[in-house]
Amino acid sequence: MKEIIENPLNLKSLNHFSLLCQSVEESVDFYTRILGFIPVKRPGYLDFSGAWLFSYGIGLHLLQLEDSDKIFKKTEINPKDNHISFQPIRSLVKVLPHRKGKSLPHVPGHDLVRLRNWCENMEVVEKKLKEMEIEYKRQRVEEGGIYVDQLFFHDPDGFMIEICNCDVLPVIPIVEDMVQPCSRIHAPRVTTNTESLFNCE
Repeated sequence: MKEIIENPLNLKSLNHFSLLCQSVEESVDFYTRILGFIPVKRPGYLDFSGAWLFSYGIGLHLLQLEDSDKIFKKTEINPKDNHISFQPIRSLVKVLPHRKGKSLPHVPGHDLVRLRNWCENMEVVEKKLKEMEIEYKRQRVEEGGIYVDQLFFHDPDGFMIEICNCDVLPVIPIVEDMVQPCSRIHAPRVTTNTESLFNCE
C-alpha cells in the first residue's frame, strides 16, 4: 500500500457540489421542499442560469443545462449509482430564544438557517416519502452485527439521493495490516415500498 500523505493540498472542508438540471426552478423546489436546503444569494458575475442553496454546512449549486434534451435522466433506482447521502437527526434541535419574532437554531455564522421539523428516525423518513409520493427503494446492510438502513430516491433529473443511519458505523482508518476483503460485508437486502423493513423489536 502506498504511503498516505496527510492532507497534501492543505484542504479545510468540502464547500459545495454542483448539479446540472433541466429546470432550475423544479430542482430548487425539490431540494428546498424535500431536503431542507435554503436559497442563498448567487454572485452577480455569473452570467448563466442557476441557483445556489445551502444547508447542513455545505452548498449546492444548481446549473441550468443549456440543452435540456442532452441530459440522460435515470429512472431505475440503483443503490450502486453515484449519489449523495444524508442522515436523519435523532433528537430535537435546541432552539435559541425568539429573534425578531422567529425561533432559529444556533448555527454560528449562518443565522439564515431555519429550524425544520426533520425526522428523528428512518421510519419517519419513509413515512414522509410515502406522503410526498416519492418513489424510493429500501435496503439494509450488516457489518459486524451493526445494521444500516438505507433509503434511495431520485431528484427531478435522476440524480440519486440516499438517506441512511450510516453514523452507526465506526469510522476506522485503514492500516496496511488491518485491510480486510470487501466480501466480509454482507450482501444488502433490497425491498419494495410495500414491504416492511424497519422493525423495532
